[in-house]
Amino acid sequence: MRIVGISAFYHDSAAALIEDGQIIAAAQEERFSRKKQDSDFPKLALDYCLEEAGITLSDVDYIAFYDKPFLKFERLLETYVAFAPRGFESFRKAMPIWLKEKLFQKNMLRDKLRESAPEYNWDNRLLFAEHHQSHAASAFYPSPFESAAILTMDGVGEWATTSLGMGKGNTVEMTREIHFPHSLGLLYSAFTYYTGFRVNSGEYKVMGLAPYGEPKYAQKILDNVVDVKEDGSFRLDLSYFDYCTGLRMTNDKFDALFGAPARDPETLLTQREMDLAASIQAVTEEIVLRLGRSVAKDTGEKNLCLAGGVALNCVANGKLLRDNSFENIWIQPAAGDAGGALGAAQIAYHHFQGQPRKLNGVMDGMKGSYLGPKYSQEQIEASLTASGAKFKVLSEDDMISGTADALANGKAIGWFQGRMEFGPRSLGGRSILGDPRDPAMQKTLNLRVKYRESFRPFAPSILREDVADWFDLDSDSPYMLLVADVAEKHRREMSEEEQASVRYRQAERAAVFYSGDHPC
Repeated sequence: MRIVGISAFYHDSAAALIEDGQIIAAAQEERFSRKKQDSDFPKLALDYCLEEAGITLSDVDYIAFYDKPFLKFERLLETYVAFAPRGFESFRKAMPIWLKEKLFQKNMLRDKLRESAPEYNWDNRLLFAEHHQSHAASAFYPSPFESAAILTMDGVGEWATTSLGMGKGNTVEMTREIHFPHSLGLLYSAFTYYTGFRVNSGEYKVMGLAPYGEPKYAQKILDNVVDVKEDGSFRLDLSYFDYCTGLRMTNDKFDALFGAPARDPETLLTQREMDLAASIQAVTEEIVLRLGRSVAKDTGEKNLCLAGGVALNCVANGKLLRDNSFENIWIQPAAGDAGGALGAAQIAYHHFQGQPRKLNGVMDGMKGSYLGPKYSQEQIEASLTASGAKFKVLSEDDMISGTADALANGKAIGWFQGRMEFGPRSLGGRSILGDPRDPAMQKTLNLRVKYRESFRPFAPSILREDVADWFDLDSDSPYMLLVADVAEKHRREMSEEEQASVRYRQAERAAVFYSGDHPC
């Protein structure tokens, strides 16, 4: 049985294909269209998945969509009614778009799919899962666990923003939810907006900025903005936000609480933004820890599966693992909306069709998340030749030794091999490599190669048997979704000169960010 899963029309559109429960292919549309976080129907990603399996759309048994558009339309409509007459102007402008993209989304999907298979029986083979159900399925079904607690956290699906559940065998059952407008993801996005970054794409920048600040505002957030209970449940004081009815995340009351308006993206990044980032990161970690402890207590499970956009917060994930509420934590590598495509296909196969789940007894079912396209040597050489590139073909031994020499000499390497990664992390299939022993390497890669803010971090790659020697971690971390401290024996105090250098680099980060993505 073949099932295709699709996520689309919000951000991070993707397609995934499973066959008899095994993942055959999965990819985000942005990897083909070259549009960051492409939200269009994932035609190119779907075409790739079918090509990888050597089939056409007519050979697919079901198409599963990752959320229920009508329920989302209901939530949008009810929210505006509840806050009326506030937000009428944005409501008036949004309604025509909602009618097309939410209320009649099923028709849009059928029309797109009919272009590839006009004779397909779409009325009986097009299925819809709930948004957090898709996240939960993507978290549990590929995991290596026979049973596990499930925690999903994001901005919002139809109504749910945080969901707790259980996975056992081939079943996934959601037991508790927190509903919109109370959302951990939207709280984090509010601070993303307030610190001058773009919502739905800049949250990882806030996480990367947080280590350079102090959580000076954390208690102010907990005292005024969000009420967090001991079990991790929470409610936001909505008087500080405009996201329910307006065109911005925060409002004047929020500005007054923190003493200034939201930072204009074109202005200098200051220590204040670093402290705000550290503060919302600390609050997020506390909520995640309390939720984790609560679900561990309620379920008695030793395993936990995570998905949803908040599950990409690898710092919070690492603290949850070290909290020891669970023995094992597994995180869907495509934890955001792209992974919903995979989850929708899996919930259709295991839940709707009642098909059994098969564990391999060794590792998870994601195949290292290498689920995208690969290219032969002949294809690569033909492409390079067609583009006029100058290149030299080396033996594998020469390539390895040449790469090692280049890294040791402080050079950056573009590494391309095998299938492309599914999800936001580069995991060795499409990666930029540098020597972590070089103290200037982070800055070099950010400013000269990646053309991005110099505070942005890079992940170390290390042999599994050496993890515990270098980090306060002794578990698998194959998907760049856990952050751990460096082991005590490898730490040293910074000299006064180094501390001064850090302060200088903080100021430099502000200047570089102000100058834009190409700081020259």
